[in-house]
Amino acid sequence: MAPSKTFEEFDFIIVGAGISGINCAYRIQTELPHARYVILEGRNEVGGTWSLFTYPGVRSDSAMYTLGFSWDPYPNGVPIADGRLIRHYIESVASKHHISDHLRLRHKVVNADWSSQSQSWSVVADHDGEQKSFTAGWLVMASGYYDYETPLQTTIPGLDNFKGKIIHPQFWPKDYDYENKKLALIGSGATAISVLPPLAQKAAQVTMIQRSPTYIVSQDNYAWAHKYLPQFLFNALQRWNYMTTPYLFVLFCDYFPNAARNLLKDVTSKQLPKWIEHDVHFKPRYNPWEQRLCADPDARFYKSLHRPNVKLITGTIDTVTDGAIRTKDGQTGDLETTDVDAIITATGLNMKLGGGIQLRVDGETISWSKRLIWNGSMIEGIPNMMFMFGYTNDAWTLGADDTAVLLTRLWRHMDQNSIRSTVPELPKEDRPADTVRMWQLSSTYSALAQDRLPVYGTTGPWRSRTQPPIDYLRARWGDYTSGLKFTT
Repeated sequence: MAPSKTFEEFDFIIVGAGISGINCAYRIQTELPHARYVILEGRNEVGGTWSLFTYPGVRSDSAMYTLGFSWDPYPNGVPIADGRLIRHYIESVASKHHISDHLRLRHKVVNADWSSQSQSWSVVADHDGEQKSFTAGWLVMASGYYDYETPLQTTIPGLDNFKGKIIHPQFWPKDYDYENKKLALIGSGATAISVLPPLAQKAAQVTMIQRSPTYIVSQDNYAWAHKYLPQFLFNALQRWNYMTTPYLFVLFCDYFPNAARNLLKDVTSKQLPKWIEHDVHFKPRYNPWEQRLCADPDARFYKSLHRPNVKLITGTIDTVTDGAIRTKDGQTGDLETTDVDAIITATGLNMKLGGGIQLRVDGETISWSKRLIWNGSMIEGIPNMMFMFGYTNDAWTLGADDTAVLLTRLWRHMDQNSIRSTVPELPKEDRPADTVRMWQLSSTYSALAQDRLPVYGTTGPWRSRTQPPIDYLRARWGDYTSGLKFTT
């Protein structure tokens, strides 16, 4: 069906109604009260990740003090929150601040075209089979970084032979009852760590199969100060605490990797059952924070390993038969066959920047690959577009909020000086000989996507954002015009 000929006009089009999109909307309506904006969301409810993911045990992997909104903090005293409660929190905040009035649900953006002649974006969204058209001076991408429709494709030998249920946590079936079932859980990342505890409570047996171990840090999921401090003071202190402490720990891991390894080994070893050897099953091949550390609230994961119905295998999958998995031990090479009723493939996300939207600038299709990132928010050569990029080494929302604040400062500057568009631009002779990967982690899903992603430079506004406390100050009071070309 052809797009509607009538365009709805706005100053900002925000793509995505997850935490980043709702946060950006709030910054726009409070800092730029006369600006017109709309949020286009492809799903039938707000929440983004927290609407999509419904697998057992789904929860945040960052503390809600920094993952939540600074201007309307998460009301519970627990650092790590259940996914269902996070979605409800996002929805209630959007309603409370009248952000929902600007929301268009079931509007999946298909393409976006920038015109230098009109100095604006034209956006087409599919709404229940009908194409709707919008136009705005700015396009804000708050659509996340992974594919909502297709998980990471992993080759598992013989998987086609399996006659039982195969489930990827990203698309957990609502009606699946795993009580008294024999389950194989493949993976060792955040999803596997989250899903194991609830599976172990009901399943007859859960066999977790990991190719290589992950660093997992347990923490008490309760903040005692919540009882004794005024709410506003507690929220402010916790936000700064969780903004700075993870950052300092990342620095510690970078500068003292052996000490960090030994520290994590000591903490982990004390929580393992006697039958699990640390160096076999919990000694990663990489240094701490070369991949993201996994949080384990109240040591739920470690406690699950003590259950008699939980088994851990570190090695590779030799093959899958019609009702079993044969694994090869990573130390001895011995083969072991485990009967299973269902296989859960917690093998990672498929990175897809921009939600698969077809993007064009003056008719030319745009690829993200190898383009430089400006101030962790705009992409070289693409006018009036901001990505709500977050952190990989801290809560995503911290970085996304810095970007939203930067956007309002930049828009106000342009409005006061009658500037219609801006684009990140670096002369060819100044381009860095070496660039820095956008996703500076060695995880499989990240490594597979590097050729499709933009990159950072090494100086000025082209450097990566990796210092949350300092980035916070820069976004609010630092330079925001260097590296940009303005058009009146």
